[in-house]
Amino acid sequence: MLSINSECILSKKSEDIPPFYVMEVLENAQAMEAEGRHIIHLEVGEPDFPTAPHICEAAYDAIVRGSTKYTHSQGFLPLREAIVNSYYHKFGIDLSPNQVIVTSGTSPGLLLVFMALLEKWDEVIMSNPHYACYPNFVKYLGGVPVYVYTNDTNGFALEPEKVEQYLSPNTKVILINSPSNPGGYVMSPENLKGLAAIADERGVPIVSDEIYQGLIYSGEEHTILEYTNNTFVINGFSKLYAMTGWRLGYIICPSECVRVIQKIHQNFFICANSFVQEAGISALQGSQEHVTDMIQTYNMRRQYMLKRLLGMGLDVRKEPTGAFYVLADARKYSHDSLELSRSILNNVGVAVTPGIDFGNGAEGYLRFSYSNSIENIKEGMDRLEAFFGKKDEG
Repeated sequence: MLSINSECILSKKSEDIPPFYVMEVLENAQAMEAEGRHIIHLEVGEPDFPTAPHICEAAYDAIVRGSTKYTHSQGFLPLREAIVNSYYHKFGIDLSPNQVIVTSGTSPGLLLVFMALLEKWDEVIMSNPHYACYPNFVKYLGGVPVYVYTNDTNGFALEPEKVEQYLSPNTKVILINSPSNPGGYVMSPENLKGLAAIADERGVPIVSDEIYQGLIYSGEEHTILEYTNNTFVINGFSKLYAMTGWRLGYIICPSECVRVIQKIHQNFFICANSFVQEAGISALQGSQEHVTDMIQTYNMRRQYMLKRLLGMGLDVRKEPTGAFYVLADARKYSHDSLELSRSILNNVGVAVTPGIDFGNGAEGYLRFSYSNSIENIKEGMDRLEAFFGKKDEG
């Protein structure tokens, strides 16, 4: 068997990347399932709905007629046109298809934007808690994450007044996420306007992760593009259209930045899959009935889960109204969220995500995903109630 000394060949920045704990929870849960245990999955942020038939048929038809070649590095023009039309109909924003770069998922899109913007030691302001992978992107490219600690009384929202306190000559990007992972909060128009004002005044662009756009259950949805042009929007099809495995996303960026990002895309990724792009056109232009039904189902699950979690002594101080997550304060039971999540999985067979995955601002919290059937959510809540009930008795 060939063996190597990893210390001799692997880069330090690669070895220093922390694990993505939600995936480790999932993998441990799958190993337990392989041994015959029944696990309730409340950890993974993936729609449990199938991709709509008309989207699948569009991909099939594309393959049959031979649409399996390279496309323009920015993506099919009809898809880019459909994307800007969707923003016009939702928000009344006029965009050019030339501002869109189609990517193989939103993670490559975020990587491309940071590759285009960041030099060594450039600072990226982000909230804490935050999506687990954000700081890893920044640090891997030589940047410095600057954390703004938020609180659960306002849904962990990144507030303009706090952001201003962290601005420095090295600030290169303000990173936002709404609707958010892990908190499920939706940024108010006032917050977005305030952050946009900072971007315009200081000349610091906003990178806005809007992958959960459309998954809201109260109030109106917004995009940062309503308030500033000094922004790079990351969005895609994974969540709203239940297309996680299709790997289809896009960047909307200022016209003057397109060529640079396009060249990086050409070199590192070439283009997104051709037939998947055609499926994306069908997703945007076809019937939205499945989306409406999915949102109604999520909302029912959300309300049920919130009621049950509160009933077992977990605190949720501001109701989450977007995405499909509840980030609940479990410090009544433990301040070590990783160990608590392991104990829950091992003792009652419920997989949940430890808050520490999202930064130390979420330590002691647990994230619960309601992207699972109501039957499984009910069973999971029953098991959790029994687990925490024993904790109370102890």
